[in-house]
Amino acid sequence: MNKFRTVADVDVAWHTVLMRVDLNVPIRDGKVSDATRIARVAPTIADMVKRRAKVIVLSHLGRPKGKASPEFSLAPVAPALAQALGQDVKFVPDCIGPEVERVIAAGKPGEVFLLENVRFYPGEEKGDREFARSLAKLGEIFVSDAFSSSHRAHASITGLAELLPAYAGQLMGDEIKALESALVSPQRPTAALIGGAKISSKIAVLENLVAKMDRIIIGGGMANTFLVAKGVEVGKSLIEKEMVDTAARIMTKAQEKGCEILLPSDVVVAESFAANAPHVVVPVGEVSPEGMILDVGPETVATLIKSLGSLKTLLWNGPLGAFELEPFGDGTFAVARAAADLVSSGKLTAVAGGGDTVAALNAAGVTDRFTYVSTAGGAFLEWLEGRELPGVVALLENQASARKDGQLEEVR
Repeated sequence: MNKFRTVADVDVAWHTVLMRVDLNVPIRDGKVSDATRIARVAPTIADMVKRRAKVIVLSHLGRPKGKASPEFSLAPVAPALAQALGQDVKFVPDCIGPEVERVIAAGKPGEVFLLENVRFYPGEEKGDREFARSLAKLGEIFVSDAFSSSHRAHASITGLAELLPAYAGQLMGDEIKALESALVSPQRPTAALIGGAKISSKIAVLENLVAKMDRIIIGGGMANTFLVAKGVEVGKSLIEKEMVDTAARIMTKAQEKGCEILLPSDVVVAESFAANAPHVVVPVGEVSPEGMILDVGPETVATLIKSLGSLKTLLWNGPLGAFELEPFGDGTFAVARAAADLVSSGKLTAVAGGGDTVAALNAAGVTDRFTYVSTAGGAFLEWLEGRELPGVVALLENQASARKDGQLEEVR
Protein backbone atom coordinates (compact mmCIF):
# COMPACT_ATOMS: atom_id res chain seq x y z
CA MET A 1 0.00 0.00 0.00
CA ASN A 2 1.04 3.59 -0.57
CA LYS A 3 2.51 5.18 2.53
CA PHE A 4 1.49 8.80 2.88
CA ARG A 5 2.71 11.49 5.21
CA THR A 6 -0.55 12.84 6.55
CA VAL A 7 -1.41 16.17 8.11
CA ALA A 8 -1.42 14.34 11.44
CA ASP A 9 2.37 13.94 11.04
CA VAL A 10 3.12 17.67 11.03
CA ASP A 11 2.87 20.40 13.64
CA VAL A 12 0.65 22.96 11.94
CA ALA A 13 0.34 25.31 14.92
CA TRP A 14 0.94 28.97 13.99
CA HIS A 15 1.46 28.03 10.35
CA THR A 16 -0.54 28.90 7.25
CA VAL A 17 -1.84 25.79 5.52
CA LEU A 18 -2.92 25.78 1.88
CA MET A 19 -5.52 23.05 1.55
CA ARG A 20 -6.77 21.82 -1.85
CA VAL A 21 -10.24 20.30 -1.62
CA ASP A 22 -13.04 19.54 -4.05
CA LEU A 23 -15.98 21.85 -3.38
CA ASN A 24 -17.42 21.39 -6.86
CA VAL A 25 -20.93 21.14 -5.43
CA PRO A 26 -24.36 21.81 -6.95
CA ILE A 27 -25.76 25.30 -6.31
CA ARG A 28 -29.44 26.15 -6.71
CA ASP A 29 -30.85 29.65 -6.22
CA GLY A 30 -27.60 30.83 -4.68
CA LYS A 31 -27.37 28.03 -2.12
CA VAL A 32 -25.56 24.69 -1.97
CA SER A 33 -28.12 21.95 -2.66
CA ASP A 34 -25.92 18.97 -1.76
CA ALA A 35 -23.22 19.48 0.88
CA THR A 36 -21.84 15.92 0.85
CA ARG A 37 -18.40 16.94 -0.40
CA ILE A 38 -18.26 19.79 2.10
CA ALA A 39 -19.05 17.42 4.95
CA ARG A 40 -16.28 15.06 3.80
CA VAL A 41 -13.50 17.66 3.99
CA ALA A 42 -14.73 19.44 7.12
CA PRO A 43 -13.00 17.05 9.60
CA THR A 44 -9.52 17.76 8.22
CA ILE A 45 -10.12 21.52 8.32
CA ALA A 46 -11.58 21.34 11.83
CA ASP A 47 -8.61 19.32 13.06
CA MET A 48 -6.12 21.90 11.76
CA VAL A 49 -8.15 24.75 13.24
CA LYS A 50 -8.13 22.97 16.58
CA ARG A 51 -4.35 22.74 16.31
CA ARG A 52 -4.13 26.51 15.74
CA ALA A 53 -3.38 26.56 12.02
CA LYS A 54 -4.54 29.30 9.70
CA VAL A 55 -6.33 27.37 6.92
CA ILE A 56 -6.60 28.63 3.35
CA VAL A 57 -9.06 26.55 1.33
CA LEU A 58 -8.63 26.19 -2.44
CA SER A 59 -11.11 24.62 -4.84
CA HIS A 60 -12.62 24.79 -8.29
CA LEU A 61 -16.29 24.97 -9.24
CA GLY A 62 -17.61 24.05 -12.65
CA ARG A 63 -15.88 24.88 -15.93
CA PRO A 64 -15.42 28.67 -16.21
CA LYS A 65 -12.72 28.15 -18.88
CA GLY A 66 -10.11 30.39 -17.31
CA LYS A 67 -12.35 33.44 -16.88
CA ALA A 68 -14.05 34.94 -13.83
CA SER A 69 -17.80 34.34 -13.89
CA PRO A 70 -20.43 34.97 -11.17
CA GLU A 71 -22.08 31.69 -12.20
CA PHE A 72 -19.05 29.76 -11.00
CA SER A 73 -18.16 31.78 -7.92
CA LEU A 74 -17.42 29.89 -4.72
CA ALA A 75 -19.04 32.66 -2.65
CA PRO A 76 -22.24 30.63 -1.99
CA VAL A 77 -20.10 27.76 -0.70
CA ALA A 78 -18.61 29.78 2.16
CA PRO A 79 -21.81 29.76 4.31
CA ALA A 80 -22.23 26.01 3.78
CA LEU A 81 -18.62 25.38 4.77
CA ALA A 82 -19.05 27.62 7.81
CA GLN A 83 -22.11 25.62 8.85
CA ALA A 84 -20.23 22.33 8.49
CA LEU A 85 -17.35 23.67 10.59
CA GLY A 86 -19.43 25.54 13.14
CA GLN A 87 -17.34 28.66 12.70
CA ASP A 88 -16.93 31.68 10.45
CA VAL A 89 -15.34 31.22 7.03
CA LYS A 90 -13.98 34.34 5.37
CA PHE A 91 -14.53 34.39 1.63
CA VAL A 92 -11.82 36.09 -0.42
CA PRO A 93 -13.00 37.17 -3.92
CA ASP A 94 -9.74 36.17 -5.64
CA CYS A 95 -7.14 33.45 -5.20
CA ILE A 96 -3.82 35.16 -6.01
CA GLY A 97 -2.32 38.63 -5.90
CA PRO A 98 -1.23 41.31 -3.41
CA GLU A 99 -4.70 41.91 -1.96
CA VAL A 100 -5.21 38.21 -1.26
CA GLU A 101 -1.77 38.06 0.34
CA ARG A 102 -2.62 41.06 2.51
CA VAL A 103 -5.92 39.60 3.71
CA ILE A 104 -4.35 36.28 4.59
CA ALA A 105 -1.35 37.87 6.30
CA ALA A 106 -3.76 39.78 8.55
CA GLY A 107 -5.53 36.55 9.51
CA LYS A 108 -5.02 34.77 12.80
CA PRO A 109 -4.38 31.15 13.78
CA GLY A 110 -7.62 29.19 13.89
CA GLU A 111 -9.24 31.21 11.11
CA VAL A 112 -10.48 29.70 7.85
CA PHE A 113 -10.40 31.46 4.47
CA LEU A 114 -12.08 30.24 1.29
CA LEU A 115 -10.49 31.64 -1.85
CA GLU A 116 -12.28 32.24 -5.14
CA ASN A 117 -12.42 29.58 -7.85
CA VAL A 118 -8.89 28.65 -8.97
CA ARG A 119 -10.24 27.91 -12.46
CA PHE A 120 -10.91 31.61 -12.98
CA TYR A 121 -7.26 31.63 -14.09
CA PRO A 122 -6.22 29.70 -17.23
CA GLY A 123 -2.97 28.74 -15.50
CA GLU A 124 -4.85 26.36 -13.19
CA GLU A 125 -5.94 23.80 -15.76
CA LYS A 126 -2.73 24.26 -17.76
CA GLY A 127 -0.69 23.30 -14.70
CA ASP A 128 1.18 26.57 -15.08
CA ARG A 129 4.23 26.80 -12.83
CA GLU A 130 3.96 30.55 -12.31
CA PHE A 131 0.33 30.31 -11.26
CA ALA A 132 1.29 27.56 -8.82
CA ARG A 133 4.03 29.81 -7.42
CA SER A 134 1.50 32.61 -6.95
CA LEU A 135 -0.67 30.24 -4.92
CA ALA A 136 2.31 28.89 -2.99
CA LYS A 137 3.13 32.40 -1.74
CA LEU A 138 0.00 32.22 0.39
CA GLY A 139 1.07 29.36 2.65
CA GLU A 140 3.85 27.32 4.21
CA ILE A 141 2.37 23.82 4.10
CA PHE A 142 0.26 22.11 1.42
CA VAL A 143 -2.47 19.63 2.36
CA SER A 144 -4.13 17.68 -0.45
CA ASP A 145 -7.61 16.46 0.43
CA ALA A 146 -9.05 16.37 -3.09
CA PHE A 147 -8.78 12.78 -4.24
CA SER A 148 -11.74 13.37 -6.57
CA SER A 149 -9.65 15.94 -8.47
CA SER A 150 -6.36 14.04 -8.34
CA HIS A 151 -6.67 12.74 -11.88
CA ARG A 152 -5.95 16.30 -13.06
CA ALA A 153 -2.39 17.65 -13.32
CA HIS A 154 -3.53 21.15 -12.40
CA ALA A 155 -1.51 23.87 -10.72
CA SER A 156 -3.31 23.71 -7.37
CA ILE A 157 -3.04 19.92 -7.30
CA THR A 158 0.32 18.79 -8.67
CA GLY A 159 2.02 22.20 -8.78
CA LEU A 160 1.60 22.99 -5.09
CA ALA A 161 2.70 19.47 -4.14
CA GLU A 162 5.99 20.20 -5.90
CA LEU A 163 6.54 23.61 -4.28
CA LEU A 164 5.58 23.17 -0.62
CA PRO A 165 5.96 20.47 2.04
CA ALA A 166 2.99 18.28 1.11
CA TYR A 167 0.75 16.06 3.19
CA ALA A 168 -2.40 14.02 2.63
CA GLY A 169 -5.56 15.16 4.35
CA GLN A 170 -7.88 12.79 6.18
CA LEU A 171 -10.25 12.34 3.21
CA MET A 172 -7.40 11.68 0.78
CA GLY A 173 -6.01 9.03 3.11
CA ASP A 174 -9.42 7.43 3.66
CA GLU A 175 -10.17 7.30 -0.08
CA ILE A 176 -6.88 5.65 -0.99
CA LYS A 177 -6.98 3.22 1.91
CA ALA A 178 -10.51 2.14 0.97
CA LEU A 179 -9.78 1.74 -2.73
CA GLU A 180 -6.58 -0.18 -2.10
CA SER A 181 -8.40 -2.49 0.30
CA ALA A 182 -10.85 -3.33 -2.49
CA LEU A 183 -8.51 -3.48 -5.47
CA VAL A 184 -4.85 -3.79 -4.47
CA SER A 185 -4.91 -6.08 -1.44
CA PRO A 186 -8.48 -7.33 -0.99
CA GLN A 187 -9.74 -10.21 1.04
CA ARG A 188 -10.92 -12.95 -1.30
CA PRO A 189 -13.21 -13.97 -2.91
CA THR A 190 -13.67 -10.59 -4.61
CA ALA A 191 -16.20 -9.20 -7.05
CA ALA A 192 -16.80 -5.98 -8.91
CA LEU A 193 -20.33 -4.88 -9.74
CA ILE A 194 -20.06 -2.68 -12.81
CA GLY A 195 -23.21 -1.09 -14.19
CA GLY A 196 -24.38 2.00 -15.98
CA ALA A 197 -25.49 2.82 -19.47
CA LYS A 198 -22.44 2.40 -21.66
CA ILE A 199 -19.61 -0.10 -21.91
CA SER A 200 -17.56 2.41 -23.95
CA SER A 201 -16.89 4.52 -20.85
CA LYS A 202 -15.69 1.51 -18.85
CA ILE A 203 -13.70 -0.63 -21.28
CA ALA A 204 -10.40 0.08 -19.53
CA VAL A 205 -12.04 -0.53 -16.14
CA LEU A 206 -13.33 -3.95 -17.18
CA GLU A 207 -10.09 -4.96 -18.87
CA ASN A 208 -8.18 -4.11 -15.70
CA LEU A 209 -10.65 -5.76 -13.34
CA VAL A 210 -10.91 -9.12 -15.12
CA ALA A 211 -7.26 -9.67 -14.23
CA LYS A 212 -7.80 -8.76 -10.57
CA MET A 213 -11.28 -9.95 -9.57
CA ASP A 214 -12.68 -13.41 -9.01
CA ARG A 215 -16.08 -12.34 -10.32
CA ILE A 216 -17.56 -9.42 -12.25
CA ILE A 217 -21.27 -8.61 -12.13
CA ILE A 218 -22.40 -6.59 -15.14
CA GLY A 219 -25.68 -4.67 -15.11
CA GLY A 220 -27.44 -1.64 -16.53
CA GLY A 221 -27.37 -0.81 -20.22
CA MET A 222 -23.85 -2.27 -20.38
CA ALA A 223 -25.24 -5.75 -19.80
CA ASN A 224 -27.34 -5.48 -22.97
CA THR A 225 -24.24 -5.15 -25.13
CA PHE A 226 -22.73 -8.22 -23.44
CA LEU A 227 -25.96 -10.17 -24.01
CA VAL A 228 -25.90 -9.25 -27.71
CA ALA A 229 -22.29 -10.45 -27.84
CA LYS A 230 -23.61 -13.81 -26.64
CA GLY A 231 -26.23 -13.87 -29.40
CA VAL A 232 -29.19 -12.79 -27.23
CA GLU A 233 -31.90 -10.58 -28.75
CA VAL A 234 -32.64 -7.50 -26.62
CA GLY A 235 -35.36 -5.72 -28.64
CA LYS A 236 -35.05 -1.93 -28.52
CA SER A 237 -32.87 -1.93 -25.43
CA LEU A 238 -29.92 0.41 -25.24
CA ILE A 239 -26.86 -1.21 -26.80
CA GLU A 240 -23.60 -0.03 -28.34
CA LYS A 241 -23.27 -1.96 -31.60
CA GLU A 242 -19.69 -0.87 -32.05
CA MET A 243 -18.83 -2.36 -28.65
CA VAL A 244 -20.20 -5.86 -29.21
CA ASP A 245 -16.83 -7.27 -30.31
CA THR A 246 -15.20 -5.52 -27.34
CA ALA A 247 -17.65 -7.16 -24.97
CA ALA A 248 -16.88 -10.55 -26.50
CA ARG A 249 -13.15 -9.91 -26.12
CA ILE A 250 -13.58 -8.97 -22.46
CA MET A 251 -15.55 -12.16 -21.78
CA THR A 252 -12.82 -14.21 -23.47
CA LYS A 253 -10.13 -12.49 -21.42
CA ALA A 254 -12.13 -13.09 -18.24
CA GLN A 255 -12.36 -16.79 -19.02
CA GLU A 256 -8.60 -16.92 -19.58
CA LYS A 257 -7.99 -15.20 -16.25
CA GLY A 258 -10.43 -17.39 -14.34
CA CYS A 259 -12.78 -14.47 -13.67
CA GLU A 260 -16.47 -15.35 -13.68
CA ILE A 261 -18.78 -12.94 -15.53
CA LEU A 262 -22.35 -12.71 -14.21
CA LEU A 263 -25.01 -11.33 -16.56
CA PRO A 264 -28.78 -11.04 -16.00
CA SER A 265 -30.85 -14.21 -16.42
CA ASP A 266 -34.18 -12.38 -16.33
CA VAL A 267 -35.08 -8.76 -16.93
CA VAL A 268 -37.79 -6.17 -16.47
CA VAL A 269 -39.01 -4.95 -19.86
CA ALA A 270 -41.14 -1.96 -20.88
CA GLU A 271 -41.97 -0.39 -24.23
CA SER A 272 -41.39 3.18 -23.06
CA PHE A 273 -38.65 4.79 -21.02
CA ALA A 274 -40.85 6.42 -18.40
CA ALA A 275 -41.67 6.15 -14.73
CA ASN A 276 -44.30 3.49 -13.99
CA ALA A 277 -44.45 2.42 -17.62
CA PRO A 278 -46.29 -0.90 -18.08
CA HIS A 279 -43.73 -3.65 -17.74
CA VAL A 280 -43.22 -7.41 -17.60
CA VAL A 281 -40.54 -9.76 -16.30
CA VAL A 282 -39.14 -12.17 -18.89
CA PRO A 283 -36.11 -14.45 -19.21
CA VAL A 284 -33.28 -12.94 -21.23
CA GLY A 285 -33.78 -14.06 -24.80
CA GLU A 286 -37.52 -13.48 -24.63
CA VAL A 287 -37.50 -9.70 -24.92
CA SER A 288 -40.09 -8.58 -27.46
CA PRO A 289 -38.94 -6.63 -30.54
CA GLU A 290 -40.50 -3.46 -29.06
CA GLY A 291 -39.26 -4.08 -25.54
CA MET A 292 -36.57 -2.22 -23.60
CA ILE A 293 -34.67 -3.78 -20.70
CA LEU A 294 -34.89 -1.32 -17.78
CA ASP A 295 -33.94 -3.46 -14.79
CA VAL A 296 -32.79 -6.90 -13.72
CA GLY A 297 -35.49 -9.39 -12.78
CA PRO A 298 -36.17 -11.14 -9.46
CA GLU A 299 -34.34 -14.33 -10.46
CA THR A 300 -31.22 -12.28 -11.23
CA VAL A 301 -31.57 -10.38 -7.96
CA ALA A 302 -31.76 -13.65 -6.03
CA THR A 303 -28.68 -14.96 -7.84
CA LEU A 304 -26.71 -11.81 -7.12
CA ILE A 305 -27.68 -11.74 -3.45
CA LYS A 306 -26.61 -15.37 -3.12
CA SER A 307 -23.35 -14.48 -4.88
CA LEU A 308 -22.70 -11.65 -2.43
CA GLY A 309 -22.95 -14.12 0.43
CA SER A 310 -19.87 -15.95 -0.81
CA LEU A 311 -17.73 -12.81 -1.08
CA LYS A 312 -15.32 -11.05 1.24
CA THR A 313 -14.87 -7.90 -0.88
CA LEU A 314 -17.19 -6.04 -3.23
CA LEU A 315 -16.29 -3.08 -5.45
CA TRP A 316 -19.37 -1.28 -6.86
CA ASN A 317 -19.59 1.21 -9.70
CA GLY A 318 -22.85 1.83 -11.54
CA PRO A 319 -26.53 0.85 -11.15
CA LEU A 320 -28.16 -2.37 -12.36
CA GLY A 321 -31.08 -0.58 -14.02
CA ALA A 322 -32.79 2.74 -14.69
CA PHE A 323 -33.02 3.39 -10.95
CA GLU A 324 -34.11 7.00 -11.42
CA LEU A 325 -37.46 5.80 -12.81
CA GLU A 326 -39.93 3.94 -10.60
CA PRO A 327 -40.05 0.97 -10.29
CA PHE A 328 -36.92 0.23 -12.31
CA GLY A 329 -34.58 0.77 -9.37
CA ASP A 330 -35.91 -2.23 -7.46
CA GLY A 331 -33.12 -4.56 -8.58
CA THR A 332 -30.36 -2.09 -7.71
CA PHE A 333 -31.94 -1.27 -4.34
CA ALA A 334 -32.44 -4.92 -3.35
CA VAL A 335 -28.84 -5.88 -4.11
CA ALA A 336 -27.53 -2.73 -2.41
CA ARG A 337 -29.50 -3.49 0.75
CA ALA A 338 -28.25 -7.07 0.77
CA ALA A 339 -24.66 -5.84 0.46
CA ALA A 340 -25.24 -3.34 3.28
CA ASP A 341 -26.64 -6.09 5.52
CA LEU A 342 -23.52 -8.19 4.93
CA VAL A 343 -21.30 -5.20 5.75
CA SER A 344 -23.27 -4.58 8.94
CA SER A 345 -22.78 -8.20 10.02
CA GLY A 346 -19.03 -7.98 9.39
CA LYS A 347 -19.07 -10.48 6.52
CA LEU A 348 -18.27 -8.14 3.62
CA THR A 349 -16.14 -5.14 2.75
CA ALA A 350 -18.09 -3.06 0.23
CA VAL A 351 -16.52 -0.03 -1.45
CA ALA A 352 -18.50 2.04 -3.94
CA GLY A 353 -17.97 5.18 -5.98
CA GLY A 354 -19.12 7.27 -8.92
CA GLY A 355 -21.88 9.85 -9.25
CA ASP A 356 -24.71 7.53 -10.36
CA THR A 357 -23.62 4.94 -7.84
CA VAL A 358 -23.80 7.38 -4.95
CA ALA A 359 -27.22 8.56 -6.14
CA ALA A 360 -28.47 4.97 -6.35
CA LEU A 361 -27.14 4.05 -2.90
CA ASN A 362 -28.68 7.21 -1.48
CA ALA A 363 -32.02 6.26 -3.03
CA ALA A 364 -31.69 2.79 -1.52
CA GLY A 365 -30.93 4.36 1.87
CA VAL A 366 -27.70 2.41 2.38
CA THR A 367 -24.90 4.87 1.72
CA ASP A 368 -23.95 5.06 5.40
CA ARG A 369 -23.97 1.28 5.70
CA PHE A 370 -21.33 0.54 3.06
CA THR A 371 -17.73 0.21 4.21
CA TYR A 372 -16.82 3.24 2.12
CA VAL A 373 -18.52 5.34 -0.54
CA SER A 374 -16.24 7.58 -2.58
CA THR A 375 -17.39 11.00 -3.74
CA ALA A 376 -14.96 10.82 -6.66
CA GLY A 377 -16.15 10.38 -10.23
CA GLY A 378 -13.45 10.52 -12.90
CA ALA A 379 -10.67 9.86 -10.41
CA PHE A 380 -12.49 6.79 -9.13
CA LEU A 381 -12.83 5.39 -12.66
CA GLU A 382 -9.20 6.09 -13.53
CA TRP A 383 -8.14 4.33 -10.35
CA LEU A 384 -10.24 1.31 -11.36
CA GLU A 385 -8.51 1.40 -14.74
CA GLY A 386 -5.20 0.97 -12.94
CA ARG A 387 -3.92 4.38 -13.98
CA GLU A 388 -1.67 6.54 -11.84
CA LEU A 389 -3.36 9.72 -10.64
CA PRO A 390 -1.10 12.81 -11.05
CA GLY A 391 -2.25 14.34 -7.76
CA VAL A 392 -1.42 11.18 -5.84
CA VAL A 393 1.89 10.67 -7.63
CA ALA A 394 2.96 14.27 -6.94
CA LEU A 395 2.16 13.84 -3.26
CA LEU A 396 4.18 10.64 -3.04
CA GLU A 397 7.11 12.14 -4.95
CA ASN A 398 7.17 15.19 -2.68
CA GLN A 399 7.29 12.96 0.36
CA ALA A 400 9.93 10.64 -1.15
CA SER A 401 12.07 13.69 -1.90
CA ALA A 402 11.62 14.93 1.64
CA ARG A 403 12.78 11.63 3.10
CA LYS A 404 15.75 11.47 0.73
CA ASP A 405 16.86 15.00 1.57
CA GLY A 406 16.26 14.52 5.27
CA GLN A 407 14.01 17.57 5.27
CA LEU A 408 10.38 18.41 5.95
CA GLU A 409 10.10 15.85 8.72
CA GLU A 410 8.28 18.54 10.62
CA VAL A 411 7.51 22.08 9.61
CA ARG A 412 8.19 24.54 12.41
